[in-house]
Amino acid sequence: MIMADVLKILLLIIGGLVIVNCYWLIAESLFPKFVERSRKGYEDKPVKNTLKGLLVAGPLVAIGLSIIDNFSGNPVIGLFGWLSILGPGLIGLMGSAGLAQRIGSGLPSPSDVGQPWLRVLRGGVVLSLCCLLPFLGWFVILPVVLISGFGNGLSAIRNRKGMATPLGADVNAAAA
Repeated sequence: MIMADVLKILLLIIGGLVIVNCYWLIAESLFPKFVERSRKGYEDKPVKNTLKGLLVAGPLVAIGLSIIDNFSGNPVIGLFGWLSILGPGLIGLMGSAGLAQRIGSGLPSPSDVGQPWLRVLRGGVVLSLCCLLPFLGWFVILPVVLISGFGNGLSAIRNRKGMATPLGADVNAAAA
């Protein structure tokens, strides 16, 4: 293995984790109430929501893989297979933004009042560094984060009536 191969693999892994952090920041900026409900799910029922994510996402991904494998000649049916794989992945990324926010809340900073997205960034960097560890980070921590994010994301979608704060309330409170 030459140095170019090592750098290629290293930069692919680091680039993937930077992209995951960007998804967490996008979720925080576009859907702050969703991320807050997801963070509450991590605080209140982390094991229950992780098991919920496993029980729902596992069959969806298995069905999607089966559809892609068995109907590879039909692009319309193959699209449904890809959607049943990518849908839980996207919800898992958005829901795991709550975990990044929870970790970032444990690392407080004075600038959090004016810039609440910094909690997600700090927590996301710490969580991404945990996922860099070969094998344990790649095959245990990252899948558990995505599965628990999917479960917490489902709970956040289901409990969207529970938090009645207006969208700009956090920004207005920070500005005051």
